[in-house]
Amino acid sequence: MKKYFPRLIDKTIENKLRSSGAVLVSGPKFCGKTTTCMNFQKSFIKLNTSQIIAAAAMDPRSTLKGDSPRLIDEWQKVPDIWNCVKDDLDNDYQFGKFILTGSSTPADKNKIHHSGAGRITPIKMRPMSLYESNDSNGAVSLSELFDAPDTPVFYENRDFTLRNTAYLICRGGWPLSIQDDRDLGYEITRNYYDSLFVFEDSENDQFRAKKPEVFKMILRSYARNISSEAPKSTIISDICSNNNRSMDARTLDDYLEALRDLYIIEDIEAWNPNIRSKTSIRTTPTRHFVDTSIACRALGISPDDLMNDMNSFGLFFEDMAVRDLWIYAYTFEGEIRHYRDNAGLECDAVMHMPNGKWAAIEIKLGGDKLIEDGAKTLNLLKNKIVEKSSERPPEFMMILTACGQAYRRQDGIYVVPVNCLKP
Repeated sequence: MKKYFPRLIDKTIENKLRSSGAVLVSGPKFCGKTTTCMNFQKSFIKLNTSQIIAAAAMDPRSTLKGDSPRLIDEWQKVPDIWNCVKDDLDNDYQFGKFILTGSSTPADKNKIHHSGAGRITPIKMRPMSLYESNDSNGAVSLSELFDAPDTPVFYENRDFTLRNTAYLICRGGWPLSIQDDRDLGYEITRNYYDSLFVFEDSENDQFRAKKPEVFKMILRSYARNISSEAPKSTIISDICSNNNRSMDARTLDDYLEALRDLYIIEDIEAWNPNIRSKTSIRTTPTRHFVDTSIACRALGISPDDLMNDMNSFGLFFEDMAVRDLWIYAYTFEGEIRHYRDNAGLECDAVMHMPNGKWAAIEIKLGGDKLIEDGAKTLNLLKNKIVEKSSERPPEFMMILTACGQAYRRQDGIYVVPVNCLKP
């Protein structure tokens, strides 16, 4: 029997069940939503066959019957369940009554008659971080650095190499791919990608009407522009030039919306501090995937390919690092943003907390030169923010690397390998 790896989101689900009538756990297929939520349910129904879906569509209220918390898995296959949950809570509000899971948005969003605000609390679940899959030793804690920014850090990290990182990027954070047999884990991720766009039996007309080959064309372009601020016009041009076909902006937007509905792509929005100068903050989002392994499979990239192309390796590593930062920040209700201004100053990730605290993080493969480049960027950003904005100074600054030692530089900047990080 496959071992269950505890998830960082477990505590979030537990807390929300104590303070909300229902929780909605959404995220990509294969990320472990059902397995995790089964640990909290006292009764459940899985909408995983045509017969069950048909019966639920005829009588959606019947899916609510059972001990609480009642888990309704893949609720979006019968959108009226949402309205029934809301109505049930209106009549008899109790904490922790329902858990809903979904790997896409509903087939017909018009059937959702209310937002669920005040009754249904949304939770975003992502694939596993390196800390959750036991690939990070957790020697450095982000939350501890926020609480005590002068924390001393040193860890030799001798046994973790750049090739280890290349493998983890290609394997991804899918629970079933976390195997002792590395080749098997990689093959499981390959199978997952191949099944992403099989929509023949989907209840969602939006997906059935779309062409799998077009999805894959767009994902290949997204992968070629990973960790960049490529505008849609660049993506369209890339698709057309690499596939000898035309595509208009409307078609691209339609497919991108579907990819977001499936929780496959996840762009990072820009951070906009109030800078008192002529500096203009760029607002273009940075292109990212919910898991970098999808980008690897889209382009057929292996760990060897990454090792032979350091420029591409750096961009793909940034995407994986952002995945982990998102997961860690989510545990304390933080957000990840990126910064870029018209003066050319750019910071890969800004972790922002609800209380206004923030940290600046540059993501580099490692090596003295890249670390020095990252430190220069971080110090420039700190000085600009302190001198020209109303934002408080960063609690800490970090260069997140693909391997090497964890330590604190003389200028106070932390250098931390991704396999040493935890929330």
